[in-house]
Amino acid sequence: MKIIVECVGKSYGGRPVLRELSFQADESRATCFVAPSGGGKTTLFRILMGLESPDAGRVSAPPDCRWAAVFQEDRLLLGRDARYNLRFALGKAYDEAQASELLETLGLGGVGKKPVRDYSGGMRRRLALARALLAPSDALILDEPFAGIDAEMKGRCLEAAARYSAGKIALLATHTLSDADALNAHCVYLA
Repeated sequence: MKIIVECVGKSYGGRPVLRELSFQADESRATCFVAPSGGGKTTLFRILMGLESPDAGRVSAPPDCRWAAVFQEDRLLLGRDARYNLRFALGKAYDEAQASELLETLGLGGVGKKPVRDYSGGMRRRLALARALLAPSDALILDEPFAGIDAEMKGRCLEAAARYSAGKIALLATHTLSDADALNAHCVYLA
């Protein structure tokens, strides 16, 4: 499976956000997009998932490609616990043993029935990551997934992301080259 982006451009109100962007991504290696805030990373992801159309250029992805994503916003059910959030999002694909293992890896194994509204920002971010990593998918979008996560937990999150994205197209947006290095990712610089 391969995603091909050719000369994609996108502007808002006459202000270019993406200019003639071209790259290829496949499941052999993660692809990391590096840019400052406002550099077009989220816009690119929205285009790839079909949520927006480019002004110019072409995106080619298999028509049956299943996407999973960690968005910049966590988009969690705040009144529910971690497992409920995972069961709700994953439906029939929910596997209790796999969910428990990943929650433990991400430092969320002991949260019990605590509602997500009582989680710290880093805990919410890790739950959003768990949801995306467990979702049945062919391609995984990680839009600044480690924001607000301390260094120790970030290392565990990177290891989990590498393990669960194996065999998938993995696309990561970050400000930090160390994230790309940890995933042995190919870097694409947006400017």
